[in-house]
Amino acid sequence: MFLETIRSEGLAHLSYIIGDKGKAAVIDPRRDCDIYRDIAYQHDTQITHIFETHRNEDYLIGSKELAHQTGAEIYHSKHLPFQYGNPVSEGDCFLLGNCILRILETPGHTYDSISIILADKKFSTRDPIAVFTGDALFIGDVGRTDFFPDKPEEVADLLYNSIFKKLLPMGDQVIIHPAHGAGSVCGAGIASRDFSTLGYERKYNPILQKNRDEFIRHKVNEHHYKPPYFKRMHRLNQEGAPLLKNLPKPAPGNVEEFDKTAMNEEMIILDVRSPEAFAGAYIPGSIAIPLEMVPSFAGWFLPYDKPIGLIVDGYDQVETAVRYLIRIGYDTIFGYLEKGVHKWEISGRKYESIPTVYAGEIIRRINTKEDFTLLDVRSKEEFERGHLPNAVNVYVGELPDNLDKIPGDHHPLTVFCSTGKRATIAASLLKKNGFEEVENWLGSMTACSAIGCPIVT
Repeated sequence: MFLETIRSEGLAHLSYIIGDKGKAAVIDPRRDCDIYRDIAYQHDTQITHIFETHRNEDYLIGSKELAHQTGAEIYHSKHLPFQYGNPVSEGDCFLLGNCILRILETPGHTYDSISIILADKKFSTRDPIAVFTGDALFIGDVGRTDFFPDKPEEVADLLYNSIFKKLLPMGDQVIIHPAHGAGSVCGAGIASRDFSTLGYERKYNPILQKNRDEFIRHKVNEHHYKPPYFKRMHRLNQEGAPLLKNLPKPAPGNVEEFDKTAMNEEMIILDVRSPEAFAGAYIPGSIAIPLEMVPSFAGWFLPYDKPIGLIVDGYDQVETAVRYLIRIGYDTIFGYLEKGVHKWEISGRKYESIPTVYAGEIIRRINTKEDFTLLDVRSKEEFERGHLPNAVNVYVGELPDNLDKIPGDHHPLTVFCSTGKRATIAASLLKKNGFEEVENWLGSMTACSAIGCPIVT
């Protein structure tokens, strides 16, 4: 028997493959699913079952893609009219060698949420070893329940019952395998480790220390951001994501092609280089999203009806960017700029740069009361935990719809976040929308922690 966890960066998505005696099941597969076939091949097994713990909202599920490649059957809850796969109900069992996989309905995060109990037939057909909890129970947190704003108490109560009446009673020894880890938009307090037990969570998970009323009140009052692409993921995950068959391999494009296509507004230029590289020289009108942040932020800003042209430092970044983009449904990629921004520079075409500042300069300006605007693009929760005097807070994801909240009479406009990466995204959006004197505070609040800044709480 084997069990392996597959971590998908950026989305903090966790998927699993488990198998025994020549058969394997995959739980919540990502769309670029070659890794599951490779693992199955290494264990001399055939993927025969694919399980979805719920209709996902933050990425495209790879079930249809994997089923197309392997012939496996897809299973998900009967409580949502999926247009593909097989419905399951509480108590349904599946046997893979000595692996017994049993369905447990655990609604709350969504009405169709299920968990999957794992038992080892060789030792016990009933007592579980582990449970795959989807987005119901995380390590250090529980799933968000804000997708049903007209029924906030109802879904919070459902989640409470799922955790306290179904999951926790299975026993303290049971290992939990959630669908997300730290950094996911599906939970704000998820621990940085990917391993725990029901007993440990019962004792130390702060949300599980609350009684029913406290739990419901906490969930109702939580604040979560909803990127606009979530609606598209909802629809496609219910219908079934389009088949890729092969991972796209964008071709190199020359400067003339990029310039013509971008100038005609037929393409979005996405620059995935580091904040420092983007600040030094970038193509006017491009959107900067550092490579590791593409899965989390591309869906906030990139339209689905235009191809994407990539600006990279090297071809290794192309394949990674493609994987990140197709996981959230961006399948049309124009190509990448051959030899990058350097080729653009030597063609004589216009390029721009963004001035950068460091923490010491910010402290000096604050202390001398210089006239400038500090734009904090961190989340509301981060801002409330501590911020700089007179800083204006607009979350980076919501920046394009809130440009009117930025004071226009204080120059320069200094953008910051926790490290400077989200600030890079924000700076590119501001420049694209006509703001002139924009600075990126590289290091941002993390640098403040290192040298000390006046913090307001």
